[in-house]
Amino acid sequence: MIPRYSRPDMAAVWSPETRFRIWYEIEAHACDAMADLGVIPRENAEAVWKAGDMTFDIARIAEIEAVTRHDVIAFLTHLAELVGSPEARFVHQGMTSSDVLDTCFNIQLTRAADLLYADIEGLLAVLRRRAYEYKDTLRIGRSHGIHAEPTTMGLTFARFYAEMTRNLARLRTARTEIATGAISGAVGTFAHIDPQVEDHVCAKLGLMPEPISTQVIPRDRHAAFFATLGVVASSVENIATEIRHMQRTEVLEAEEFFSKGQKGSSAMPHKRNPVLTENLCGLARLVRMAVIPAMENVTLWHERDIAHSSVERAIGPDATVTLDFALARLTDVIDKLVLYPDNMATNMNRFRGLVMSQRVLLALIRAGISREHAYELVQRNAMKVWEEGKDFREELLGDAAVCAALGPEKINETFDPGYHTRHVDTIFARVFGVTAR
Repeated sequence: MIPRYSRPDMAAVWSPETRFRIWYEIEAHACDAMADLGVIPRENAEAVWKAGDMTFDIARIAEIEAVTRHDVIAFLTHLAELVGSPEARFVHQGMTSSDVLDTCFNIQLTRAADLLYADIEGLLAVLRRRAYEYKDTLRIGRSHGIHAEPTTMGLTFARFYAEMTRNLARLRTARTEIATGAISGAVGTFAHIDPQVEDHVCAKLGLMPEPISTQVIPRDRHAAFFATLGVVASSVENIATEIRHMQRTEVLEAEEFFSKGQKGSSAMPHKRNPVLTENLCGLARLVRMAVIPAMENVTLWHERDIAHSSVERAIGPDATVTLDFALARLTDVIDKLVLYPDNMATNMNRFRGLVMSQRVLLALIRAGISREHAYELVQRNAMKVWEEGKDFREELLGDAAVCAALGPEKINETFDPGYHTRHVDTIFARVFGVTAR
């Protein structure tokens, strides 16, 4: 991923330095295990560990790979140069390249998941704070982009909180599923290496041994992992899209923080555009771009091929780095989001009480009128609001049939906005797991 959308900690997970350090630790732990089993001399394993005090020469590894055309062999050749001969002769004994590559990749994915986990927790904290801040602030709910019934701004934040809580659980599951390692040798039969070596390496590196690796770790695990990233990214876009709508000039219920000196347009000095949330929608698409290739990687020939390799070299860093950046940016947007409660009230009342139509409908039904006739009575008055700009309450009060069924007092009662928010505390208790404050 380009530096513009990269944060240091996540980018470091995918750096060559990190990758080669993990490869080295896999090989060194494997030597330790083989020494414990008496397969290789203890001094050889110790010599490998001593080499870890040295800095791997990335340029030298690239130089060797230019000749060998094999990245793992290039690394092992350089490692042998550091360890020395004959001490290095047992490095990688009984292992195959996939043992190193797949185990390393899964370590990188688990580390990336840990960073993403922290990102979501940070976002949840901000969403929770803003939900309680605006728990009782009325705004109009919309369906199909059209005014529906009153809700609150706090409920909007609360539903995003609930969504991200589900994503946190999904990510936890995805991390658990991807946290496996394999040191099983060619075609995964352990023919030339003891399964206890795999147990030892995985234990040291915080992984579970892959039950059956067939030389490569099964890619259904990776498909599930990247699919989870895609769902999280979709939630990011969901939240960003709501903010973009709220910032539209004719809505203006909220807007991204606009800092001093910031410019919105090269041509129009008045512009304050939702550039951050627009950017988040684009970043979400980049993350989701990894999902289909990850699923296609599940299908490999027999025990092993490398059709998945080039894909993973791209989607591993790109998807995790991009999502990490997107979650951090969204957290900052929510934290600094400027809300306009007065505009929310203005928008809700723009059509002069029209959004209370369902309550009037239900009141008429309870008064003994059939649903079909009640709907007709309400709709004929509602259309006057749409088409002529009339006041909905006044039209109902002037409708003889409606007044006969309900009376003025009951009609006025149906326009109490508190009716729509009386269960907000119950919803908050469900979402946040505590009695709402």
